[in-house]
Amino acid sequence: MQSDITAPLIIENEFPDVEKAKGVDHISLNYLNGRTSFFKTTFNGLNALSGVGILSVPYALSSGGWLSLILLFILASATFYTGLLITKCMEIDPNIRTYPDIGDKAFGKTGRLIVSIFTNLELYLVATGFLILAGDNLHNLLLNLNIDIYGVSISGKQCFILLCALIVTPTVWINNMTTLSYVSATGVLASVVVLGSVLWSGISDVGFHHKGEILNWNGLPTSFSLYAFCYCAHPVLLVCFVFCTVTYTTMAILGYMMFGSELQSQITLNLPTDKLSSKMAIYTVLINPIAKYALMLKPIVDAIESLSFVVALSLPFFGVLMSLVGVFFSVTASILLPCVCYLKNSRTYRKPSFEAAGIVFVVLMGITIFVIGTYTSLLQIIQNI
Repeated sequence: MQSDITAPLIIENEFPDVEKAKGVDHISLNYLNGRTSFFKTTFNGLNALSGVGILSVPYALSSGGWLSLILLFILASATFYTGLLITKCMEIDPNIRTYPDIGDKAFGKTGRLIVSIFTNLELYLVATGFLILAGDNLHNLLLNLNIDIYGVSISGKQCFILLCALIVTPTVWINNMTTLSYVSATGVLASVVVLGSVLWSGISDVGFHHKGEILNWNGLPTSFSLYAFCYCAHPVLLVCFVFCTVTYTTMAILGYMMFGSELQSQITLNLPTDKLSSKMAIYTVLINPIAKYALMLKPIVDAIESLSFVVALSLPFFGVLMSLVGVFFSVTASILLPCVCYLKNSRTYRKPSFEAAGIVFVVLMGITIFVIGTYTSLLQIIQNI
């Protein structure tokens, strides 16, 4: 087990005999085939962190005000730290190879079950969000599209969601992580292109005229939730966190200055659809579901690959869904569980120390975000249904 935090997070070992692969989840064996490198792992890490979150951070900033950017940096630091705790947990026992293994080491089968449930549900809902994202943006460009099939009318958004589900499904059949790393590269490039397109639109068309609010207390829970969603993945590579935090911050500032309180859950929905820069941003955004869908669903592909588009059709509220994913599943999987498992595995809780105090502080912060954000997100879902 490599102790360097820049070591590839994708395990390089192959398991020719499944029965001998002790400690490895059956859901993980699907994607532990093939080898990868630090460079390819960096692409996978950037692809996991960057993407959909970059579209929602302007809305998060408009909800909470300028000072809510502090929350973005706090959450970035917290998730990076808990990522290091996961690394330390893996160093404690060389048999630990997956996240559920960490839960099993700490709390037995119950811990494994809890970790598996939260991580898999998080990945499932994120993948569902990709389909809603694609449907929203295509519907924004082609508002009047409706299809009638044997008397059944399918609206533009629902039609696009179904179409995108059919397009991205073949990417899930890729079992080799080396191949997926090349697919990931398109997702990273897409995020950079979207940021450049929004900047282009702001300079040439929309302008930067909105000053915004310093702080909006009522919108802070939403900001917390959406910022948490931005860091729902756990690549411990420092370059991934730095790159993504810089791009998130830049996009949030640009979007807030361009549209102020009128920002929608995805900044691409605010862009004027008749401009080249806007079309470039919107069409580039559609690359993200293709590039990221397989990476998110790989651990649970056999169970849910046919169900995510059904949920996307029944709950087409991108901002609300991502807010719930961020606060309920991402905070739990990326902040609370790593801290609790590390305290148990390392036995740090048995003696007072600065490390233990810091972990307890992160846990208390996570619980606060979890309670307030979940209540706000569920309330918004009820209001939109």
